[in-house]
Amino acid sequence: MTTETLDILVCGAGYVGLSAALAIKLANPSLTIAVIDAAPAEVWRKDQRASAIAAGAKRLLTTLGVWASIEPQAQAINEMVVTDSRTSDPVRPVFLTFGGEIEDGEPFAHMVPNVAMVAALRQKAEAADLPIHQSTAASALSFTDHQARVETADGRVFSARLVIAADGVKSTVRDMAGIKIQRWDYGQSGIVVTVAHERPHNGRAEEHFMPSGPFAILPLTGNRSSLVWTERTENANRLVAEDDIVFEAELERRFGHHLGALHVEGGRKAFPLGLTLAREFVRPRLALAGDAAHGIHPVAGQGLNLGFRDVAALAETIVEANRLGLDIGSMAVLERYQSWRRFDTVRMGLTSDILTRMFSNDITPLRLVRDFGLGLVDRMPAMKRYFINQAAGIPDASGPRLLRGESI
Repeated sequence: MTTETLDILVCGAGYVGLSAALAIKLANPSLTIAVIDAAPAEVWRKDQRASAIAAGAKRLLTTLGVWASIEPQAQAINEMVVTDSRTSDPVRPVFLTFGGEIEDGEPFAHMVPNVAMVAALRQKAEAADLPIHQSTAASALSFTDHQARVETADGRVFSARLVIAADGVKSTVRDMAGIKIQRWDYGQSGIVVTVAHERPHNGRAEEHFMPSGPFAILPLTGNRSSLVWTERTENANRLVAEDDIVFEAELERRFGHHLGALHVEGGRKAFPLGLTLAREFVRPRLALAGDAAHGIHPVAGQGLNLGFRDVAALAETIVEANRLGLDIGSMAVLERYQSWRRFDTVRMGLTSDILTRMFSNDITPLRLVRDFGLGLVDRMPAMKRYFINQAAGIPDASGPRLLRGESI
């Protein structure tokens, strides 16, 4: 077998892998970079999910030159409301509201279909002569002092100074490297579905905390919304398997009638929910990014944005090291990335875990405490501003430049 020698091999052609490869390539065009992905070509076009892109991630995508392609399908979140109720409650009191702007004219987040985001990244990768090899699954991984060697199931061999594992929460590359994870299963699954509705949403996002878990209504372009509907896994699987009439009736009980008649667009799918944290983000010649390093509950809507924060920190670490003539795959370089991202990741993981455990129940004393807390925060403008700025993901002057909209 012939070996293809590279500076960087990225495993995973999702939004994290593609944006990491692009960010490094655009800043250091001389570096040889390739992307491999286990999935067949074009399978990414079947992804019916949509994601909340925080303002910091939007600035990163703008700097990479892809936001202009995404923007026509992006819906700004102009307002967010939080309620706490049971499915059968006739009234859902609003305990917490957030305005949608962090600065004049800049929403704290946009909702974007995953297909639109990945399509824009792939188009930019093609323009940057960044090769993407589909149906190319890593099957063996080994290391020397100066290189990482990746063999693939289709008979390819890659040798690289650095391998970036961005191949998802069940990362094959992470497992082959022997990196251990901490994993908690919540016994919940998130049903993801898109609905069309009669009345406009006006850019308003809603999160209803129910005994089974959060039910999030997230605005898309037009009179459409993306739903993340959390249920116990056995109930989620049952609901997904029901016929359209039963499914829409159950959905309407939770959604309500404030946006008029509902109609499900496309299919529906349930995804198991848990908390996964890698014990190490780096090894010599290897860096984990995105869900390969951390997978969190969608209760705070920050899983995707954590991945973009990884991209910004990792790209800046590698680009600056390469400009200084340092070994981009050495632990001396990669430790900077790990120290930059580890605290933020653990903090967000613990925050999502606490929120999930606190709100996914129907214990009356706990409901009283959390509702009091939500109402208290709603009356504290400074605290609300802090939370919205955290959700926006824009760092201070010590944070990665891409998240501030600056080139590396």
